[in-house]
Amino acid sequence: MTNVSLAFPLADPELATSLASDLHVVEDLLQDAVANTHLLADQASRHLVSAGGKRLRPLLTLLVSHLGTGVSPDIRKAGVVVELTHLASLYHDDVMDSAPMRRGAPSAHEVWGNNVAILTGDLLFARASRLTAEMGPDAVAVQAATFERLCMGQLQETVGPTEGEDPVAHYIQVLADKTASLLATSAYFGAKYSGCSQEIQRTVANYGEKVGVAFQLADDVIDLVSAGEITGKTQGTDLREQVPTMPVLLLRQLIASGNATAADHELIALIDSDLSTDEALNKTVALLKVHPVVEATRLQSVAWANDAIAELDTLPQGAVREALAAFA
Repeated sequence: MTNVSLAFPLADPELATSLASDLHVVEDLLQDAVANTHLLADQASRHLVSAGGKRLRPLLTLLVSHLGTGVSPDIRKAGVVVELTHLASLYHDDVMDSAPMRRGAPSAHEVWGNNVAILTGDLLFARASRLTAEMGPDAVAVQAATFERLCMGQLQETVGPTEGEDPVAHYIQVLADKTASLLATSAYFGAKYSGCSQEIQRTVANYGEKVGVAFQLADDVIDLVSAGEITGKTQGTDLREQVPTMPVLLLRQLIASGNATAADHELIALIDSDLSTDEALNKTVALLKVHPVVEATRLQSVAWANDAIAELDTLPQGAVREALAAFA
């Protein structure tokens, strides 16, 4: 029940109880899906599953299914698929970002090295694909398209914008592919496999897309203003690894406009300097998190969340719609 109430505010206690029960079933299925007879593969695959998490994506699938006929074996299977896909992407992301922590625990590459972490991510993708095949060819096509977007988002983030491309627009597309695509698929699966109309399937997928961008923009803010012991991630990791985030992109945009102050120039010089020491990183985080670009990023997140809520206008009134709006 705790996970349900944290992720989606639910005014309907009966629906909350039902979702909590189904989420426990999905959790058991997830544990089964990552089990391996090979000891190392088993330990590495269970690493992030055991670290916990909100299970936001399977919960979204379960919740949306109540717009149709409700939870079924295929809905539960879809919940496992989207969570496995998410976990697999985290193994790869942490290697590429050199992130030392994930969900309050050492990242897999810190424990077993990059090769094992990458192969574990591949293994989880394979498990997700096997389960998706059991749901039929339509699910396979959707999962493949989602996987493609996840890869393209990571690639686009790695290579950066092309010459003449707007870095902010490029970054929004990265967020849409890396994060929002899987949330859209999670919602879509919930509608598709509970017999909802195509209109509702499109609506919840659009909602997932927009709330996903909002979610990631909020994460850019949280990375700077929230303590690591709360988020389970190392504060300022993106800065240290020079991974683009919206606050930094907006700061660069301000400098390019010619309206920046001397303090703005000094801050961007710090951001572009060697942040390998904790002292240098902490100083940079402290200056950036009080800069107006962080508030501007928060307002962007709010705008995307409001757009996500607007997508829900065509859904029937009720507890599901209210929960989706409240989450956004």
